[in-house]
Amino acid sequence: MLFWIICGGLALVAAALVALPLLRTTGADDGPDRREVEIYRAQLAEIDRDIARGVITGEEAERTRTEVARRLLAADAAAPRAMAEAPRGASFVMAALAVALVAGGGIALYGRLGVANASGPFPDIPRAARIAASEERSAARISQEQAMETVAAGTPAPDPEHLALVERLRAVVAENPEDEEGLNWLVRGEVGIGDYAGALEAQDRLIALQPEGSPSRRTEVVNRLDMMVSAVRGYVSPEAEALALRLLDENPASLPGRYYLGLHFQQIDRPDLAFRMWRGVVAEGPPQSPHVELARQFIEEAAFRAGVDYTLPPLPGADALPGPTAEDMAAAAEMSAEDRAAMVEGMVARLSDRLATEGGPASDWARLIGALGVLGQTERASAILGEARQVFAGRTEELALIEAAGREAGLE
Repeated sequence: MLFWIICGGLALVAAALVALPLLRTTGADDGPDRREVEIYRAQLAEIDRDIARGVITGEEAERTRTEVARRLLAADAAAPRAMAEAPRGASFVMAALAVALVAGGGIALYGRLGVANASGPFPDIPRAARIAASEERSAARISQEQAMETVAAGTPAPDPEHLALVERLRAVVAENPEDEEGLNWLVRGEVGIGDYAGALEAQDRLIALQPEGSPSRRTEVVNRLDMMVSAVRGYVSPEAEALALRLLDENPASLPGRYYLGLHFQQIDRPDLAFRMWRGVVAEGPPQSPHVELARQFIEEAAFRAGVDYTLPPLPGADALPGPTAEDMAAAAEMSAEDRAAMVEGMVARLSDRLATEGGPASDWARLIGALGVLGQTERASAILGEARQVFAGRTEELALIEAAGREAGLE
């Protein structure tokens, strides 16, 4: 309400500043220069009266009249000119039009660019009330277990053959509970059949096998956090938030911790805090990190909602990433089939070399697998698929992308 009162007051002031000059009457200026003109005119009239009474002679009167007239002309030239007064009716009409243009134009402009409806999608809510509502939303979140049950209710039954393989993995791990490789396969198998509860249980056993404080333990904890959020389709539960905070307690620069905490802030309507988290992730993290890729996807929306003027920086070396340019495509259209295949193989080779030496995001691995499948190099594509599975073991979203590329390439 205070906002509208202030806006209304400012509109009235602006309208008054425009209308008052139009309503002001214009008459002879009574400043000092104009008063001096009137005095000289009175003196000329007095000279005529003195001649009539015989007070002064004609010659003396002529000299006096000449001197007064000279001074009158000088004073009249120095005095400001009075403007003719406009008709009162026209002045009122112009003033009314000016007020309508200023006030009505302002309202129309705000209606187009602003949000006049308090019940609209972006209501005018005080900052303190928004923060309080955000905290209430955070406190009202459902647990990880409840969210997983909700998602599982809509998940189709797993393939019987896949389920049988997972059952065998469970039996193998039960006989060898400290077999890390078996646990890794079991985690992936449980995810494959949609049993995230079983996958998280196996992941916890895998974490327990790692030395306390070791890099491998931190990696497995991050994998668990990835799995928790993936299991509930991107929702950050209170348990996932606590795990992200734990990662940040151990390492304030943790990219996964900052990314997921930012995602939590975005989900409870605190885009300002989400942007603050993701800006550091984008600026400091390696481009091939999946958490950096995800932060880059969402940060511009968070910046817009937070009212921050932000431009996403380009990826380092983006110009060097493999991929056909418009010129390449135009040239390929004019090539023979053999030359076109050679060009594609050259691009695939460059991509393969870069992934082997520098690594890259899951999307690049998937692209390489798909390209090899198109070229008919299924054995090589299968080898790349196996390598990618090892690189992204435990990362559910990345593995899903890679497995999809494998299926499209016709690989088992």
